[in-house]
Amino acid sequence: MTNRIAKPFLKWAGGKTQLINDIEKALPRNILTGKFTYIEPFVGSGAVLFWMLNNFPNLNRAVINDINEDLINTYKTITSKPNELISILEILQNEFHELEGNDEAKKEYYYKKRELFNKRKMTQCEQGALFIFLNRTCFNGLYRVNRKNEFNVPMGSYKRPTICDKENILAVSKALKKVEILCGDYEGTLNWADNNTLFYFDPPYKPLSDTSSFNSYAKDEFNDQEQIRLRDFCHKLDTLGYTWILSNSDVKGKDENDNFFDDLYSDFNIQRVDARRSINANPEKRGALKELLITNQSIERIYA
Repeated sequence: MTNRIAKPFLKWAGGKTQLINDIEKALPRNILTGKFTYIEPFVGSGAVLFWMLNNFPNLNRAVINDINEDLINTYKTITSKPNELISILEILQNEFHELEGNDEAKKEYYYKKRELFNKRKMTQCEQGALFIFLNRTCFNGLYRVNRKNEFNVPMGSYKRPTICDKENILAVSKALKKVEILCGDYEGTLNWADNNTLFYFDPPYKPLSDTSSFNSYAKDEFNDQEQIRLRDFCHKLDTLGYTWILSNSDVKGKDENDNFFDDLYSDFNIQRVDARRSINANPEKRGALKELLITNQSIERIYA
């Protein structure tokens, strides 16, 4: 138990586990050899965060942030009250599993818990447990809200999903003890940077089509103007001497004439890397595609 490696405790659309090898190649040499601070302004499920914590003992400090208050509440709950959270999750898991074979009862249970979550009147720990429950039982672990900030993802088709992974929650709680957890606009993370800092950005992706948009991640849409504002922030970081890596969708793969990101980040190094689309209502449209990995490090510095 003491040697359990912390891993993401959530399913997450666009989780970055599949890109970690490419991200590792993009890390500058000073990050691999010296003390450094790691900042992730759009933490999501934290796949890259946990990989960094598990593989870089010279990581001096980690800072995570997200605008999603429910997500950050869950991170804070795991950090401060893991055993209380586990107790609630065990109850939810037992109750849900007992309904196996009764699809109508399972559906009724899921939607009652979703309604309860959306009222946001429970304790911090209860809200965190409901967040994890919904994540583990909804369609593909998708997080989506409407303009009223109501979670509106339908129930998934899992028979006996793991809702309470006790050992991992305890491992995550231990790992997060050395992580500063913030909630707000990503630009605020600049206040936590020091001399040797690496930023990794995994913002809501620019959708590849009108029907593939999963960026209703908060009640305010992350549209093209937001993508441009993020680029401006990356320019600012570059001017200040900080290293950053950013991932996003490759819209050019869908339309070869779409130069949105190629133009937006023309001053920086853009790589196209292999990824997989795991969410689509049509299974035939899931599969291999390219994503962008952009950094202010030159090719020569990365592969020197």
